[in-house]
Amino acid sequence: MNITQYCDKSFIQKLGKRGTKALLWMSNTIDSKRQAVEDEDGEYVRACQNGDTDAFKVLVERHQKKMLNIAYRMLGDYDDACDVTQEAFVAAYKSIKKFKAEAKFSTWLYRIVINYTKNRLKQQKSRRSHENIIDEAGEGKTDCATCLNSTAHEQPDARMMQKEREAKVQMCIEKLDNEYKEVLVLRDIQGFSYEEICAILKIPDGTVKSRLSRARGALKDCLVKVIGDL
Repeated sequence: MNITQYCDKSFIQKLGKRGTKALLWMSNTIDSKRQAVEDEDGEYVRACQNGDTDAFKVLVERHQKKMLNIAYRMLGDYDDACDVTQEAFVAAYKSIKKFKAEAKFSTWLYRIVINYTKNRLKQQKSRRSHENIIDEAGEGKTDCATCLNSTAHEQPDARMMQKEREAKVQMCIEKLDNEYKEVLVLRDIQGFSYEEICAILKIPDGTVKSRLSRARGALKDCLVKVIGDL
């Protein structure tokens, strides 16, 4: 990006030759820093684009846990989350040659899993009800509980209480509208920055903050009902 192309001509003239060179240097410096940030997966992405399947395995290993967590938190079903994550990776692999590095690879990848998750939520709507989420979350979900950072060294009673609380939190998350659910999961559970969320969801910063505020309020109201005072 040449920053001078966005400057008024009269401003360029006032800068003079040295000022213009300084502005160009600053522009190049900004671009190089941006490129450095965006290229954390770049080496493996380029290798994959050149046909190296092992490079894609590295990308899968780097991002699969976070993608699975995002999908699970939005879907509330471990098997569905695994399916969606796998589908997202297959789609990413098929489309990786079209990736132009206009955003971080991880941003592009998480956007894919969010979109696939939204599609799965539409499919779930007709076959699941929120009333049985707590019972389902306590059965057969050991692996997912582990990936969601349950503490393996807790006493059995403590683990049971943690699972019950986790199930209630998940139930309340699932009751949120999708647009609120996704920002809550990305920000408060996965810890993405506002800038990253804007890039993943392709919405303005103000929209992210507004939706997050509403999501937090709705989640708190729900938790008060199912758990009690927080």
